[in-house]
Amino acid sequence: MEQIPFLKMHGAGNDFVVFDNRSGTLAFSEAQRVAIADRRFGIGCDQIVLLETSHVASVFMRLYNSDGGEVSACGNATRCVGWLVMEETGNKEVTIETRAGILHCKRAGEMAVQVDMGAPKFRWNEIPLAHEVDTMKLALREGAVSEAVAVSMGNPHAVFFVENADAVDLHRIGPAFEHDAIFPERANIEVAQVLDARSIKLRVWERGSGETLACGTGACATAVAARLKGLVEERVDVQLPGGTLTIEWNGSTQKDTSTVLMTGPVAVVYEGIWKP
Repeated sequence: MEQIPFLKMHGAGNDFVVFDNRSGTLAFSEAQRVAIADRRFGIGCDQIVLLETSHVASVFMRLYNSDGGEVSACGNATRCVGWLVMEETGNKEVTIETRAGILHCKRAGEMAVQVDMGAPKFRWNEIPLAHEVDTMKLALREGAVSEAVAVSMGNPHAVFFVENADAVDLHRIGPAFEHDAIFPERANIEVAQVLDARSIKLRVWERGSGETLACGTGACATAVAARLKGLVEERVDVQLPGGTLTIEWNGSTQKDTSTVLMTGPVAVVYEGIWKP
């Protein structure tokens, strides 16, 4: 029976099964990806990461959610992969190619990495949305949760600002908003509670994975949305159930092209062998 080595990692509780496919020999079916991600009968993870060769960066990072579908970006996975490549090469800075573009990573501590996540996108067709709307006031409502800010960080996000993030039934509204017709590629759903000008409490419903302990692109999208609404300063700590990510964005309008910096922890859980 074939034996395939993997590495289990997480970034603030957002966990990954990482396979090295730089040889180009691995090809998982959708059913196999779902089986790997299953927390009872498989290894268990929020996302599966495949490392592949790149002609324009240190490595190409391919991402699959736990439902088996491929996605373009994941901030926490980028930190983990960046750390792995820095450990391999001894470099303090590396580049990661993704379907959403090339991301730059650098050391921020022994087990911490900062990622330049690129510039957020705000146009309706860039997010993408099904039709033209005011992306600062997306007309979605479910009980007391309403009027999202839509942002793309290489993947679509809808950020709702609420009085109490813990009081929101995210497992009810998350799937409903994720699959709303306004999102042709579905969306990640954030409920954010601004604690003060330098801190936000956040919960994230990630498309294809459900509620996660952390979401790097969600933290970035939330910090950007809060900044656009004048609620926070340029540097803000985003408190997620699995840990805290520090997000920096010096923009203030939807025309700003400043990039978003995300800094957070990396953890290696264990090495293992998967037998298909």
